[in-house]
Amino acid sequence: MSDADAETIRYTADVVVITRDRRLRRLLRRVLRRTCDRRVLLIQRKWPPHEGTWALPGGHVDRRETSRRAGVRELVEETGVRMDADQLRQVGVWDRPDRDPRGRYVTVVYMAVVPVGTPIQAGDDARTAHWWPLDALPKQLAFDHAEILSAVGSTY
Repeated sequence: MSDADAETIRYTADVVVITRDRRLRRLLRRVLRRTCDRRVLLIQRKWPPHEGTWALPGGHVDRRETSRRAGVRELVEETGVRMDADQLRQVGVWDRPDRDPRGRYVTVVYMAVVPVGTPIQAGDDARTAHWWPLDALPKQLAFDHAEILSAVGSTY
C-alpha cells in the first residue's frame, strides 16, 4: 500500500453509564405500564457534527493515554461523573468506516454502573447531560450510538 492509499484513523473512547433503581420499577409498572428501571447518561452535543443531538459521553484518546483513561477523563469533562479507571468495563470496539462524517474513527466502548442519584453536570463539549430511560431514548442519537446502546443494553 502506498502512502497515498493510507487512511488516517482517529482513536476515541465512549462510555455507557447506567444506573438502576429497582424501587422505580414498581412505580413505573403501576403508573406508566413500563418496567424499565435502567437509565443511561447521555449528553447533548455542543458542536458539529451532530450538534444538538444526544450522544454517549466520550472523545479522542490523547497522546500517551489509554482508551480507558480517556473514557474516565471524557466522562468527568462532559458530565462531572468521576470514577476510577478500573470501574470501566470494556464492552467492544466499533470501527465501521462510515460511523463518523469527519473521517475514520475507531472507538473503544466502556460501560459503568453508578448509584441512583449520582449527580451530573454538563461541561466541555456538552450543552447538557440527562439520564434517559433505556426503553425511551431520544429518536435520534449521534453517530452509531443507538447501535452501541442496543448492543450494550441487551447484555445488561
